[in-house]
Amino acid sequence: MADLKSRFEQAVADSKKLPERPDNATLLKIYALYKQATEGDVEGKRPGFTDMVGRAKWDAWNEQKGKSAEAAMQEYVDLIESLK
Repeated sequence: MADLKSRFEQAVADSKKLPERPDNATLLKIYALYKQATEGDVEGKRPGFTDMVGRAKWDAWNEQKGKSAEAAMQEYVDLIESLK
């Protein structure tokens, strides 16, 4: 787990200096996997229609519901590696 956590932290740092900005769908997946890995399942109510960005983020995070922190970390690391 310690090794995965350090690779995850390195991937988080790497995500800030990717060669090009990923498309919105990929950015949402990165966000959702990060939130799932660090905070667990999404809580609270889904944002309303007026908050389009918040709603998209909530939906993306909600799709990861039930995934363990370790699985989310591994997917995050793999996704960032594929974008380098």
